[in-house]
Amino acid sequence: MIRFEHVSKQFPNGTFAVKSLDFEIKKGEFFVLIGPSGSGKTTTLKMINRLIDLSKGRVWINGRKISDYDINELRWNIGYVLQQIALFPHMTIAENIAVVPELINWDKEKIADRVDELLKMADLDPKEYRNRKPSELSGGQQQRVGVIRALAADPEIILMDEPFSALDPFSREKLQDDTLEIQRNLKKTIVFVTHDMQEALKLGDRICLMKEGEIVQIGTPHEFITNPVNDFVRDFVGSRHLTIKLNELITPVQAGQEISSDTKTISLLTRVDEAVEYLAMFEQISVEDNGKVIGIIHRQHALKVMSHYLREGGQAHE
Repeated sequence: MIRFEHVSKQFPNGTFAVKSLDFEIKKGEFFVLIGPSGSGKTTTLKMINRLIDLSKGRVWINGRKISDYDINELRWNIGYVLQQIALFPHMTIAENIAVVPELINWDKEKIADRVDELLKMADLDPKEYRNRKPSELSGGQQQRVGVIRALAADPEIILMDEPFSALDPFSREKLQDDTLEIQRNLKKTIVFVTHDMQEALKLGDRICLMKEGEIVQIGTPHEFITNPVNDFVRDFVGSRHLTIKLNELITPVQAGQEISSDTKTISLLTRVDEAVEYLAMFEQISVEDNGKVIGIIHRQHALKVMSHYLREGGQAHE
């Protein structure tokens, strides 16, 4: 879908923002770029829609070099969400969402239907919000509009540059959940920049950790937790001190709840790292004690619990 081939960006003063990047983002994948300040993650994102031109190498989208696309065609087919929401203050919410569909000459009825569809998706009643101005919405609501505006013309690719970092924790978690739901329903290819490892672990199908313009590790969330390639990754993830107990990941079985016979079952005495390895293969696993199933471990819940401890320093059970 998106392929970086020996891509470098060097500024006139000789400084490299990124150096010889080689990786591929799959169609429909939620791909997270993360790293400390100055690691090159935002530069990498902006080269995809040519907001920053690369110095060497090639970037391909659907087998075609991005330099071969008309720049307007390229950008109209890539949604873009920023931390600074950048809604037009003098325009209504409906007019903000309709900007790109109008540029590519959708008819008015189709645009109106699309605006209402997206507002409903964002849990914003079209009758109530369509004609409001951005200043009449909360920060979280404005950012939700920013996300759905990027979806307005139904692009294949969505670029998101630290879109939730300025929000309060409640709004941030809600938007994370909304974005995951959109991804499950629409199967867009999302490239997401963040500096927050908890956010990366929650959202990403795969994570790319960068340092000083180079890739340190690309992998799934469970690979970052269970198999960091070096001490930098270990420290960045926080896994050096991650000592969660297995029972913290378990959702108890309710009375009468049926467990599928083909669900992988582990013992309550299983080590957490072994359980995580199973979660790489199964969406959920059952846990038994003395031959009786006592609970279920769901992959998303387990990642959420582990990422919480990583944010808190991972030292709850030393």
